[in-house]
Amino acid sequence: MADHDYSVKVGGEAGQGINTIASILSRSFADQGLHLFAYQDYYSRVRGGHNFYQVRTATYPVYTFSDNLEVLVALDKASLDLHAGELNPGGVIIYDKALEVETPGDNALPLPMAALGKKHGGKEVMGNSVAAGAAWQVMDGDQTILEQTLGRLFQKKGSAVAEANLKAARAGADYARDNFTGSCKCRLQKTSDKKSLVLTGNEALALGSLAAGCRFISSYPMTPASGVMQYMARQTRRLPLAYEQAEDEIAAINMSIGAANAGARAMVATSGGGFSLMVEGLSLAGMNETPLVIVLGQRPGPATGMATRTEQGDLLFALHAGSGEFPRAIFAPRTAEEAFWTAADAFNIAERYQVPVFVMSDQHLADAYYTVEPFKLNKVVIDRGQVITDNELSQMETYNRYKITESGISPRAFMGQGEKCVMVPGNEHNESGYSTEDPVVRTRMQDKRMRKHKAMAKEVKAPDSYGANNPDTILLTWGSSYGACREAVDRANRQGEKWQVVSFPQLWPFPAKEAMALTGKAERVISVEMNSTGQLGRLLRLETGRQPDLAVLKYDGRPMNATYVLNQIENGGVFPWQ
Repeated sequence: MADHDYSVKVGGEAGQGINTIASILSRSFADQGLHLFAYQDYYSRVRGGHNFYQVRTATYPVYTFSDNLEVLVALDKASLDLHAGELNPGGVIIYDKALEVETPGDNALPLPMAALGKKHGGKEVMGNSVAAGAAWQVMDGDQTILEQTLGRLFQKKGSAVAEANLKAARAGADYARDNFTGSCKCRLQKTSDKKSLVLTGNEALALGSLAAGCRFISSYPMTPASGVMQYMARQTRRLPLAYEQAEDEIAAINMSIGAANAGARAMVATSGGGFSLMVEGLSLAGMNETPLVIVLGQRPGPATGMATRTEQGDLLFALHAGSGEFPRAIFAPRTAEEAFWTAADAFNIAERYQVPVFVMSDQHLADAYYTVEPFKLNKVVIDRGQVITDNELSQMETYNRYKITESGISPRAFMGQGEKCVMVPGNEHNESGYSTEDPVVRTRMQDKRMRKHKAMAKEVKAPDSYGANNPDTILLTWGSSYGACREAVDRANRQGEKWQVVSFPQLWPFPAKEAMALTGKAERVISVEMNSTGQLGRLLRLETGRQPDLAVLKYDGRPMNATYVLNQIENGGVFPWQ
């Protein structure tokens, strides 16, 4: 069985149903046993603007989008104008027959989407299912699988709606079979009967948080983190979870701090502008040693920036945010699967060390779809750290919430637990929590808090490597840029090079020793990031003294792929650390 790797792009205006078509195809690919990676490009408006959805499917795992395009489904003229030239030789265009355009070549199918949708599904909007059925037929997909997928996708809307969409998809497939006179190189194989999950990074983060026992989330909607709160809000009717859409981000983080001190595993989800408002609350959590998980979905800034675009510009912001010094941890999942498990790690570290913990995401990871093997929930470990039982608390003459210990971690009781007073101060305080300005106590309390950083550093997730052994070139990266680097390494090594990607699932405490062990002997280290200043490269230099030799940077709001990385390296890269 030969491997294949195909890409389909669906383009049109917001409100035309691009997501519906892409979702049908994506889940059908997964149900046929194939791997996929799909990403969205959309404007921050409800209707209008040129949007597209690109779905890549292969017989092997894929982690980024490809330049190779086999099928274009165009719902508007702009999609033809902008994307027809991206097709590989022999690529197929399926376009709405209602568009007043000249036929774009011989290998095209003008499809009466709305007319077939109304005739067979009862509504013109069913034209989306018509388009999905036609595309699936052109790619030689198993129609039974497509129909099963459609049935699942629309079953929540009732059997009548599901049946109408099935009829519309069949009509699209029949029309393509009878009218498409060109040829398509796509021959979709069924690789296994095993069904995969199709999840975005946001959905995986939310699922991981729920599996880890999160019981409270308070947030204010802000792209691209909104998907986390939307997913979790839908679960409140069937899970012991409280969700509060606060009036602003200041209220959101303070509510979550309150919930955490009352004993709930709590989190907030936001983006850069919203996190800016949360910084005072972050410092409060640092002072009163509150375990809190903060999902920071990055987008281009400053200020509102580009609300629906992607960037990795907030790493050093998250590292240094807040007044004064206090310990924290920063994770950066690289795929949807890793986002699930990272959520569990984040809550465990937060409660074990009683610190705020960041999970850094970005629009590309947050909104991209991945195929993921079903998670084994019995593998999720929940460690709540040093929590005092009711019996232990009742036997204490006094309770010191901030007791000075060798590890820096104080035994933790919750507000309302028994009759002892649990202090949650914003001022410097003594062991019991009462405010103080005594210089000796201040020094001892600050030392106590910072000892937790040293302890966390001993169990930090080390960077890992992929590619050639004893490489002469290393691509250094983090977060969603991993997929582009991984594929760039594969392509370089197939050409006889010796390349490796070193990526960081956790960025703070920084794993300096491990980073040096992986990068120290390479002839060339290249930082690959979606920001303009090479923030990971700066962090590497700060913590190890090892400076990358050059950088590949992208900060136009669009994600990078392997072709971009390789082209930039061939052109000499940049050096942003002067």
